Amino acid sequence: MTEVKLPLIPLRGLTIFPHMVLHFDVGRQKSIAALEEAMVNDQTILLVTQKDLKVEDPTFDDIYKIGTVSKIKQILKLPGDSIRVLVEGLNRAEVLEFTKTEPYFEAKALVFEEKKVNVNVEIEAIMRQVIDEFEEYISLNPTIPEDVLATVIDIDDPSKLSDVITSYLIIKQENRQELLEAIEPKERLTKLLEILAREIEILKIERKISAKVKKKIDRMQKEYYLREQLKVIQEELGDRDGIQAEIEEYKKKIEKAKMPKEAKEKALYELSRMERLGAQSPETGVIRTYLDWVVNLPWSKETKDEDDIKKVREVLEKEHFGLEDVKERILEYLAVTKLNKSMKGPILCLVGPPGVGKTSIAKSIANSLGRKFVRMSLGGVRDEAEIRGHRRTYIGAMPGRIINGMKQAGSKNPVFLLDEIDKMSSDFKGDPADALLEVLDAEQNHSFRDHYLELPFDLSKVLFITTANTLDTIPRPLLDRMEVIELSGYTDEEKLHICKDYLIPRQMKENGIKEGILSISDKAIKDVINLYTRESGVRNLERKIGTICRKAAIELLEKGDKRIKITQQNLSKYLGIPRYKYEEMNKKDQIGVVMGLAWTAYGGDTLPVEVIPMAGSGKLELTGKLGDVMKESARAGYSFVRAHAKEFNIDEEFYKNTDIHIHVPEGAVPKDGPSAGVTMITAMVSALSKIPVRSDVAMTGEITLTGRVLPIGGVKEKTLAAYRAGIRTVILPMDNKKDIEKIPENIKRKIEFKFVERVEEVLDIALRR
Repeated sequence: MTEVKLPLIPLRGLTIFPHMVLHFDVGRQKSIAALEEAMVNDQTILLVTQKDLKVEDPTFDDIYKIGTVSKIKQILKLPGDSIRVLVEGLNRAEVLEFTKTEPYFEAKALVFEEKKVNVNVEIEAIMRQVIDEFEEYISLNPTIPEDVLATVIDIDDPSKLSDVITSYLIIKQENRQELLEAIEPKERLTKLLEILAREIEILKIERKISAKVKKKIDRMQKEYYLREQLKVIQEELGDRDGIQAEIEEYKKKIEKAKMPKEAKEKALYELSRMERLGAQSPETGVIRTYLDWVVNLPWSKETKDEDDIKKVREVLEKEHFGLEDVKERILEYLAVTKLNKSMKGPILCLVGPPGVGKTSIAKSIANSLGRKFVRMSLGGVRDEAEIRGHRRTYIGAMPGRIINGMKQAGSKNPVFLLDEIDKMSSDFKGDPADALLEVLDAEQNHSFRDHYLELPFDLSKVLFITTANTLDTIPRPLLDRMEVIELSGYTDEEKLHICKDYLIPRQMKENGIKEGILSISDKAIKDVINLYTRESGVRNLERKIGTICRKAAIELLEKGDKRIKITQQNLSKYLGIPRYKYEEMNKKDQIGVVMGLAWTAYGGDTLPVEVIPMAGSGKLELTGKLGDVMKESARAGYSFVRAHAKEFNIDEEFYKNTDIHIHVPEGAVPKDGPSAGVTMITAMVSALSKIPVRSDVAMTGEITLTGRVLPIGGVKEKTLAAYRAGIRTVILPMDNKKDIEKIPENIKRKIEFKFVERVEEVLDIALRR
């Protein structure tokens, strides 16, 4: 073994063996520089193979460590700055390290000298077997000239024999490298024998398959000839069934649809059945309906996404106010698809109270991306066949609404809105939520199978958007497949902007009022928001604006007024007596009455809790249609008050002769959730100690038996509810301090937040001691 320094060329998809003469093209600048360096010296160069063909500038780790020291025989310059070089392999060599990487690769290598091998009986036997196997390989592979065998038979050196035979084999790059790395001749011959045996077996199978294919093609040519004859005969007879023209039309449609191989084979099979059955068979109508569905689906049709991210952002901002998380997610998706064309469509779930724009934002997303839009309402759907379709064994079978929506869209990458996913139910016909698992799984929906089609349809390019008011009723496996984006209610300022920029122009147009005739002042709009609606979204707000527009339309026709102006003073003329009052919750301090905050499917809400002690035997009465969680919070709070009665200046024996009644008004409305613990404790302590509670304070938080205040959810929604109710001090658990970032700045300026860790802190803030 000799240690040398040589210029090195990394080869792509090519392996050079000793005793092998081969030419190849060189195009990379480093490789050309290495050739020039080798020609200046002794025309010797080291050739090694890259592990990955795609790597343009390989490093030491990107090449195999065993290569071949070769002699450059000839160099020929080609058009386009590339060079064709003829080389002869000399010796195997192991690359130890790169000594230079610029302007060409130079490597320190250990050269393995070819030694004369003593041919014993065992090696002689292996050599003969290798030659026999190679002879059979040549007979099965017509690309190798037969005179090669004569050359191989005359070789008596086992090392040279294995290298020469390997140079003629058409095998994988990994196998060639494996033979190159076998330094010992006996080991190399043994490996070559194994590879030859496997390649011969493969060639035999290929020849067998080829014979079968040729036989099948001959049969198809015969069928084609007979069909052409039949067509001529039918034309002569006037095509009594009138079905042949229809068959030809379907064939054209099948070709035009550019469907996958499996779908095309299925369609042609059904078409051949239709041809055999004839026009008189009742089954023909069923097949015709099936084929109509198959050929009209967008197997390969795809709309092009809008490339300009700025333009997409402008469209989203123009058509929708707020909802920044949704817009940002769509822009992220669009940016990634520009970098990665095979990006799968995300599955977004927009969760929030009614009227915040969940459904309408989906349409805006489709408009901004330039995609088709399909909407499917899942409210009340309880049959699995609505999603997956009916099997064709049923009379009147049809595909499910997913495939129907794809046909309606006419492209394989629409924006598909699944509205009200939390309103699905189930019955004896199956659970549609289970059927949606495959649809809304990015790892599975590339081969969605509808029961009617029984063909895999690719849904991976579809941008699925689902909407829900609450996550509680969505099954966990289904929820796990979706990316949840929570949409909170709007603040009064946001509602004012939405009303001026979107709702008023739309309602004026719908009610036939021309621009400039009707004007509504900002103060009047704020009164509509605070005195007539009070909601998380803007749906009722739009209805009230619609009412104003209709009243104004009557006024225009009856009185002939040219301009109508709505102000605070004349607003009640159009909307009647206000439904709500300003600062409704800002009443005088009361004993045993505490304002809690709750989260509902319709947004945040205030939840007053009332407690009254009565002479009795220590019973705890709970009313107001409370759920199990709230009942447990009340009992835990009661135990905490009993344990700390002395600290709160409460008679320690109160539980023996005092009944406590806890009531949450609006008894017809079910109420549950882990956020009323601090409210109930504060109300009980106030009622038992006769200390009034501050009327301008609202609170939320769960408690433990030891008095710790635990974090809760829905902070933004609850804060907005408190703000609408006129509350200006909100008590929150300390662990919810991070959630304050989501609350708009104008609300944070008007509400004082108190963060607490224990019940005692809550009582210090809320009670008028």
